[in-house]
Amino acid sequence: MDDTDDTTLYTVVVNHEEQYSIWPVGRDIPLGWRAVGPQGFKATCLASITHVWTDMRPLSLRRAMAEGRVPAEGSMGSSDC
Repeated sequence: MDDTDDTTLYTVVVNHEEQYSIWPVGRDIPLGWRAVGPQGFKATCLASITHVWTDMRPLSLRRAMAEGRVPAEGSMGSSDC
């Protein structure tokens, strides 16, 4: 089945790390996730996610980097591996 044949309605969900996904409407949302966005066909929900989820890093990593607890990307030096 490709996306054009998918008539399932979805809702946009997010977890505590501000990571987004879609979940079929009518099914129990898994623990740790909550509905936050529109309901609709897959393409509509994914377009909504693309608009709001601009930084793919988990919230805990973004916070650690902002506090200087994790080196910024590219500052670790090079590796000969």
